[in-house]
Amino acid sequence: MASLPLPQAALPDPASGAEHRHRLLEGMAHAVAAKGYADTTIADIVREAAVSRRTFYEHFSTKADCLIALYEVSSHNALKVLRGAIDPQRGWQTQVEQAITAYLACLAQNPVLLRTLFVEILGLGAPGLAVRRRMNQEIADFMLGVVNADGRQHLSDDMAVAIVGGINELVLQAIEQDQVGLLHDLVAPSSQLVRAGIGSQSGQNGCLSTQEDHAQQSR
Repeated sequence: MASLPLPQAALPDPASGAEHRHRLLEGMAHAVAAKGYADTTIADIVREAAVSRRTFYEHFSTKADCLIALYEVSSHNALKVLRGAIDPQRGWQTQVEQAITAYLACLAQNPVLLRTLFVEILGLGAPGLAVRRRMNQEIADFMLGVVNADGRQHLSDDMAVAIVGGINELVLQAIEQDQVGLLHDLVAPSSQLVRAGIGSQSGQNGCLSTQEDHAQQSR
């Protein structure tokens, strides 16, 4: 059963407790892909992970805790894909479009798990919202690093967060309309959203500069 890829570069030592945690996350991913989060039980997770129920409770208190951990790992994997798509030799516009293309392709690999990670994480209440906001901030920080790489602030922190939220809304809309297979079609509007955000920021900076110039001339 395919699942949203978990990072393989940092697989823990099989003899360590971390290896059991990794297997539980993979078990969660497989179980959710097969049955959906609501119908997935801890028994399903431990069966897929080939570990005991006791081992599960050594790492997670609840099924929700395991989902949050899976969300974090999957989000970090998507962020790794974003970083791998960057070519510093290209302009930021090309880099952003390449990164968005790779990101959306990663998300589209497993529609069932994608729905769980984008929709059902919000049903966990405050903990789900907190992890979603934290992961969105990491993606926004990545975007800031690419766009502002020349040392100039083409994009503000708040605008970067707004852009990430906007792209997530486009993905959610595709999920609701059963169009996950068409996520690649979101590359163009997502890239346009980034350019609009940067254009808005540049215009604001231009207005501020003009106001400062007038103030200096009037002195």
